[in-house]
Amino acid sequence: MTDADNRFARARLAAGALFVLGDEVLLVHKTYGSGWDIPGGYVEPGESPGAACRREVREELGIDRAPKCLLVHDWAPSEGEGDKILYVFDCGDIGSDERAISLQETELDRWAWVALSKLDDYLIPRLARRLRQAHIARSMSRTVYLEHGEPAPM
Repeated sequence: MTDADNRFARARLAAGALFVLGDEVLLVHKTYGSGWDIPGGYVEPGESPGAACRREVREELGIDRAPKCLLVHDWAPSEGEGDKILYVFDCGDIGSDERAISLQETELDRWAWVALSKLDDYLIPRLARRLRQAHIARSMSRTVYLEHGEPAPM
């Protein structure tokens, strides 16, 4: 790597799946880190965010579900981890697949449907904001650009 290469951001990418049931979203509880989250994880080298979302849903929930559309692109740098770009994809209704959920026990110990009004009780603030924005974007059939989980001034 040359000094010129250091001028450019090297963001970590992560992709997650939004499953909705009315005004509730599906959350999974991780056995490590910050606890509750949506199904998803980091994008591997050479992998697209959409492919990462599908892989993570398959690994974490045991359901093979391709993302339907991108809901959120969130620039959310973290002091300890540097620049991060987080994607939230609409993965449709979980419907009868809910009975087929088979948690990846090495990383997850439970899942729950959580009302949008209760997200702050489960999630860190910027993730709660991101999921509320994703739910709004889904209801409006659009994609939103966020910074730290909030609509960015353009």
